[in-house]
Amino acid sequence: MSNSYQEREVRGARVYLRVSTDEQDLARQETIVASARAAGYYVAAVYREKASGARADRPELLRMVDDLQPGEVVVAEKIDRISRLPLAEAERLVAAIRAKGARLAVPGIIDLSELVAGSAGVARIVLEAVQEMLLRVALQTARDDYDDRRERQRQGIEIAKREGRYTGRKADQAQHRRIVALREAGMSIAKTAELASCSPAQVKRVTALNKAKRADV
Repeated sequence: MSNSYQEREVRGARVYLRVSTDEQDLARQETIVASARAAGYYVAAVYREKASGARADRPELLRMVDDLQPGEVVVAEKIDRISRLPLAEAERLVAAIRAKGARLAVPGIIDLSELVAGSAGVARIVLEAVQEMLLRVALQTARDDYDDRRERQRQGIEIAKREGRYTGRKADQAQHRRIVALREAGMSIAKTAELASCSPAQVKRVTALNKAKRADV
């Protein structure tokens, strides 16, 4: 268990679980909930969603930040579960969490909160600076990894196109049907995106495609 969970004064935790696609399994992250409880935290809520970490408008993430109470801890499996955003945006997200009086607790990142709390003067300033540096490096690394993956994917598509093997990304028909059903039930674009775990832009595209298909009938 990471030292991230060992500050006993803070009992409230909000657990954020994210995967990027429907093919990934949220279950592998569920152990983080049990770990937080085992460390003595009261888990106030668990927020689950399937969305890219490179999106700042993730509904469950925004809801979690809005729900945060002073003294609580945001728990995630890894830093890239919280953010793959560009550094400036990632730092704004962290600032929003801290503005609520909460902090991050992510395994794999050295958490110096206890040392900082027990220090004073120059030692405290140094430890706070080290903590900020570690977090900044972790956030930047998460974004770099995202960019690297996107570049490898782009290169792979280009090679496949040249070799005549590229057929394009298959549409998620189940998600498309869910979007259409929600829109036909009168849901707004924003609410449909939230319930279907996709972007508002995708809702608009699927809705327009559905209208076009019906017009052709």
